[in-house]
Amino acid sequence: MSAVSVEGRLAKMDNEEKTCSVSNSGGGEGSLDRLLPSVILGLSPRKRTTSQCKSEPPLLRTSKRTIYTAGRPPWYNEHGAQSKEAFVIGLCGGSASGKTTVARKIIEALDVPWVVLLSMDSFYKVLSPEEQLLAARNDYNFDHPDAFDFDLLTHTLRKLKQGKSVKIPVYDFTTHGRQKEWKTVYGASVIIFEGIMSFADKALLQLLDMKIFVETDSDIRLVRRLRRDITERGRDIEGVIKQYNKFVKPAFEQYIEPTMRLADLVVPRGGGNMVAIDLIVQHVHSQLEERKLRWDMAALASAHQAQPLPQTLSVLESTPQVRGMHTIIRNKETSRDEFIFYSKRLMRLLIERALSFLPSQVHIVQTPQGEDYEGRSFHGKRITGVSILRAGETMEPALRAVCKDVRIGKILIQTNQDTGEPELHYLRLPKDISEDHVILMDCTVSTGAAAMMAVRVLLDHDVQEDKILLVSLLMAEMGVHSVAYAFPQVKIITTAVDKKVNDVFHIIPGIGNFGDRYFGTDAPPDWSDEDLDEPSY
Repeated sequence: MSAVSVEGRLAKMDNEEKTCSVSNSGGGEGSLDRLLPSVILGLSPRKRTTSQCKSEPPLLRTSKRTIYTAGRPPWYNEHGAQSKEAFVIGLCGGSASGKTTVARKIIEALDVPWVVLLSMDSFYKVLSPEEQLLAARNDYNFDHPDAFDFDLLTHTLRKLKQGKSVKIPVYDFTTHGRQKEWKTVYGASVIIFEGIMSFADKALLQLLDMKIFVETDSDIRLVRRLRRDITERGRDIEGVIKQYNKFVKPAFEQYIEPTMRLADLVVPRGGGNMVAIDLIVQHVHSQLEERKLRWDMAALASAHQAQPLPQTLSVLESTPQVRGMHTIIRNKETSRDEFIFYSKRLMRLLIERALSFLPSQVHIVQTPQGEDYEGRSFHGKRITGVSILRAGETMEPALRAVCKDVRIGKILIQTNQDTGEPELHYLRLPKDISEDHVILMDCTVSTGAAAMMAVRVLLDHDVQEDKILLVSLLMAEMGVHSVAYAFPQVKIITTAVDKKVNDVFHIIPGIGNFGDRYFGTDAPPDWSDEDLDEPSY
């Protein structure tokens, strides 16, 4: 399926939950031992900034359609291990200096997918009742370093830099507390972290690959605050000036300005300095180029030749029934109706087989005759299905038919025709999936590259490796070995394993393009088992 042909499905998904985030603010005072500059005290309520996630790929939009044009290339090596971290840009500067404007202009000029804007305002501490009274009278020190939860901030930024899924608190400026629902961010290639205290913590500084200080004249910053507070907050000019002189200016001089010496680059005039922004973008592009991975698919194909199949593989017994169904669906003359019918039969058998590998425990019940029966029941919190679009989606009805109220997630992975690598375009996973046993579904697996990417995504969301079951109607030995070698605790279940892939990594003898045969779409002349919309690498 081409990028255009998935547009309808993706547009529908875009209306559902996405892995992006929002942020806000809070305060407190205490020890300053962890601060780099020697500082004292300062304050000022500040305009909240929103943490954002540009996790969707670049788009071409028209009045009628949305075309997804790029995805996230592998951030791990052929062994499944994390091999590159996100590039983190730290933006520091005084209140109303234009940090967010600079960040957004950098994002626009970078023109790369999977960029996250993380705001320090998300990590204000929750105020006590006494502190909330001070905040209501504008007497609470929001600009003091101890107003921020640096432990949570550092932990979150470190995980995000490592490619993990993170949850970002949403701060409510009305209640000065965190909302119940946190936002999820995942998949950053570049992280832009902005805040007035971005350089104020030693552990935080070690996570920054590039440090930028936005320097703006104090009179301009005051004018911006006057305009904002009078028009947006209904304050009078005398009150704004009093607050600025009492809190904002001292805070800048004591906490923020001294950290300018730590910056790799100082940007005068903020977002209006396009020369500086162009220099930043050039440097980031060069760093991203150096960090690029290049998978050697030929080496991956030959790495496990003549090796025995792994013990983590379970192949459905080749009974006459199973063999007969394979005969029908592999036959190029089979009609679409028969192909769908017998594929669904195999899927049901496959899912039932996969469920037998889930943990169970003794469960004694009483029969209608009043006698005890010693049976078994699932020993776990939940079962979640995740389909690799589009072909994997055809297995969802079989899973729903045997697992009541099962939750379903989706991952879209497509092959980059220039590099031959899988690329992550979209994901929507249920909340708290880290606690679940996950059945990962794809109809055919050739090289295993797409399956490996999907497993890596689940691991990045803290799903335990031994709780992942990969199920597929047909696999090539190469794909089995690739997944098993990278993720030795993942259980692999299939109805058949073909021995070969050809020089363009099509399964031989194979089944054809499963998605095209199932959905009735026309395959391109050089169809493959894993081409584009059917990511069965």
